[in-house]
Amino acid sequence: MRKNIFIITIFFAVLGLLSGSAFGLSETFKNNIYNPGKLKPIDSVLKVKVGEKAPDFTLPSISGEKISLHQLKGKKNVVISFVPAAWTPVCSDQWPGYNIAKTIFDENDAVLLGITVDNIPTLFAWTKQMGKLWFHVLSDFWPHGKVADMFGVLRSDGVSERALFVIDKEGILQYAHVGDINKRPDLKDLAKELEKLKNR
Repeated sequence: MRKNIFIITIFFAVLGLLSGSAFGLSETFKNNIYNPGKLKPIDSVLKVKVGEKAPDFTLPSISGEKISLHQLKGKKNVVISFVPAAWTPVCSDQWPGYNIAKTIFDENDAVLLGITVDNIPTLFAWTKQMGKLWFHVLSDFWPHGKVADMFGVLRSDGVSERALFVIDKEGILQYAHVGDINKRPDLKDLAKELEKLKNR
């Protein structure tokens, strides 16, 4: 596992240097990205606590399914990745990176749920331009940002924070990280948190 984390970390670093930190994005895709400029790093207060039960939710997926957190209880560890908005630079960089890191999730019996406050048509078009993502992409559009608000990561401007949550198979929140909205979270930290679940 540690060897895989090291290899993926080196790969990400090299790829970032070669491509301006974007993971395999075409020039056409890059030309469609809206840059909101530097934003306030964090603009919310968490409403969930590590060690407590994670709030349940049901959201529509771009696949046409409705995905509920409780469906995964007893089956998989869950990573939730909240990102602020489709068609923005860091978000368009972060999620394709998880395709490269899929083995980390597989080795730790985990699934990833990607959530934004964008509507389904927007998410469908955005992710289609990115290339096929292996994980569920969910819309928290209506009621607007309800799930982001349940976790305490809905910002005052109506988008979500850039946040990661790890929930174990019993539905207990084991890790919560709200990072600088302007930066992609470090994959090494997430990999370490997932590995801890094996040793509990």
